[in-house]
Amino acid sequence: MDEEPVEHKDPGGETLWGVSRNPSAEVTGDVGADVTDRLRELTEQAGVLNRKNAHLANALRAARQELEALHEDVKALQLPPLAHATVLAVDATARTADVSIAGRRHRVGVGPAVVASSLHPGDDVVLNEHLVITTTCPSPRFGEVVTVKETYDDATVLVLARHDEEQVLSLSATLTDHRPRVGDALVADLAVRMALRPVVRSEVEELVLEEVPDVGYEDIGGLGEQIELIRDAVELPFLHPDLYREHRLTPPRGVLLYGPPGCGKTLIAKAVAASLSGGDRGEAYFLNIKGPQLLDKYVGETERRIRVIFARAREKAATGVPVVVFFDEMDSLFRTRGSGRSSDVETTVVPQMLAEIDGVDELDNVVVIGATNREDMIDPAILRPGRLDVKIRIGRPDRRGAAEILATYLTPDLPISEELLTAHGGAQGAVDALIDQVVEALYTRRRATEMVELTHSDGQVEILHVADLVSGAMLANIVDRAKKAAVKDLVTSGKRGLTQEHLRCAVIEEIMENEGLPATVHPDDWARVSGRRGAPVVSMTVLQRPREE
Repeated sequence: MDEEPVEHKDPGGETLWGVSRNPSAEVTGDVGADVTDRLRELTEQAGVLNRKNAHLANALRAARQELEALHEDVKALQLPPLAHATVLAVDATARTADVSIAGRRHRVGVGPAVVASSLHPGDDVVLNEHLVITTTCPSPRFGEVVTVKETYDDATVLVLARHDEEQVLSLSATLTDHRPRVGDALVADLAVRMALRPVVRSEVEELVLEEVPDVGYEDIGGLGEQIELIRDAVELPFLHPDLYREHRLTPPRGVLLYGPPGCGKTLIAKAVAASLSGGDRGEAYFLNIKGPQLLDKYVGETERRIRVIFARAREKAATGVPVVVFFDEMDSLFRTRGSGRSSDVETTVVPQMLAEIDGVDELDNVVVIGATNREDMIDPAILRPGRLDVKIRIGRPDRRGAAEILATYLTPDLPISEELLTAHGGAQGAVDALIDQVVEALYTRRRATEMVELTHSDGQVEILHVADLVSGAMLANIVDRAKKAAVKDLVTSGKRGLTQEHLRCAVIEEIMENEGLPATVHPDDWARVSGRRGAPVVSMTVLQRPREE
């Protein structure tokens, strides 16, 4: 048998062929690498587990919070309902209150969280299941609107509710502190029988606007005779009531100012109120009522507004304050009944007005002044003696009146051209020259001032000149035109001051602007409004004339 070869090893641990045969070195290297890899894997797994643990903790926390919220929702859903109530009366000592719940009256306790003395009639409160007041809340903003008809001293009012149903309501604390007036609109809870708060009806408040005019008689030109008449009729009874009583003289209840438009009827009425407020009588009130604004499409609304107006007048007059109730455009409201000129609304409005005027005699401080362009259309029952006793015609100004009116607008303190000042020896002379120029241009009857040709029913032909149509408003507008032209010249050319050319051009422009207006209306209606009297006008022709003459 052959013998196997024997491998010889050297002391260094290598075979004869040069290969290492040391097993301990190989085992040590493999184990170190495995431990490092295993440690790295465990570290990564620990990080993943930590992140998962944090995520689960967050999810658990969110679930816990959601569960608590759900518990609160369930608890809220299980709470008994709370009731709202309106406080009627409070007994702070006994800590009880009378409340109304859906129209039913209850006496309930006041919870410890509520100060009993802070509760007032009309407050809105919340009751728990045991009918104990737990808190207060803002009063509702809604409710039914009622109108005050009468007020009483025991904090109650008589009101008109739906369908003009009369009800007596108690007042909330807000209204007790500021008592409502007759005619005021209130928000009420009819189930509780309480008026809660006032509500402003803007259209009514505008109609009965109380003001103290700042217009004096000296501000009105050309109406000296008419001013004297109205002062005798109105001011004497106000300023000297003892003399009227001594002579057993009844003061006039009302005054009618009639005439063409723009001639100062409203200014006179305001001056009367301002004059009455002078001296030791204190202030006076002026209720300026525009006739067309009173009209309403709903039946009875116009009459209600008239009642409100006179209720306000009586309320002010009862305190000793003179009150002037001024009805402008009176013919629009109080037309002759059965005339067929309107929708027959006057059949109920006129009687209401008559009843109110007849009630004015109970007071010493109210006077009714009416203004109209068509006095022929007003119901005769209003115009008879004992109602509108005094009738004063406010006509168109004559030459002297026009000069007085112009003097209120053309004053020496205005900027006047140097040439005009030099030519007339000063500001007053220059102003007088300007006034004379305007008066001469308007009141000289010549072909250039012919405006309208009227044919009357009796065949008479009448030619109206500018002088027949002049009004205070026209004179004021002429002066304004001249002032605007002076301002424009100063801006564009640097020339300062009013000149005669400014007034001349202003007169021509005013005439040309108004010459075509009469052709747009019925001839007789235009003639009546313009103040023409006599036979009816059947035709009217506007005369086109060169106005530069």
